[in-house]
Amino acid sequence: MSETDPARRRAMAGLVSCAVLLPVSILFLDRPIASFSHAVLHGIHAFIWLTWIADVPAPAAILGLAGAGLAWIAGWRPGAAGRTLLALCLATLLALAIKDQLKFACGRLWPETWVNNNPSWIGSGAYGFAPFHGGAGWGSFPSGHTTAITAPCAVLWARVRAARPLWAALVLLVAVGLLGADFHFFGDVLGGLYLGVACAAFTLAVI
Repeated sequence: MSETDPARRRAMAGLVSCAVLLPVSILFLDRPIASFSHAVLHGIHAFIWLTWIADVPAPAAILGLAGAGLAWIAGWRPGAAGRTLLALCLATLLALAIKDQLKFACGRLWPETWVNNNPSWIGSGAYGFAPFHGGAGWGSFPSGHTTAITAPCAVLWARVRAARPLWAALVLLVAVGLLGADFHFFGDVLGGLYLGVACAAFTLAVI
């Protein structure tokens, strides 16, 4: 058995689970969960605070790459820890770049009305996708916060296994915050999770 076979099986399992779970969520879970969050959890600021965890990876990745570039000029060459740092930074920025394009391509309406009276499930009963519509009101899928926290945590999950409970907890806390604050549908969070893991796996394969 070649070393790539297990990786290929995991990738195939991921694709299959994504193809099954996302439609199930979009069709059956997203609206009830969003309605519950709005009716029961609305106004609990702790959920919003949890989402702030995901604000850290993007600027940290930019600073990390800048620091690595300066260190390389000074003669540093990455060992195992350095390659993990580079993988963290590149996976995060790659995932966020792809996320932006997917948001535009999918054009999904948000669960709540945020800007300029945008149509939403809670605000006006609007639900669905308007591919390539553009605009702030059509960017719910995938969740950028989930993508931002999942990509680096997936790299760390693979490279720093002793702290796996911490990496999983960070992703879970952000997801709970997003759903509790009704910032995203459950399917958006799933989409961000799959995207973050995929970008981490790709980056780890080439670094």
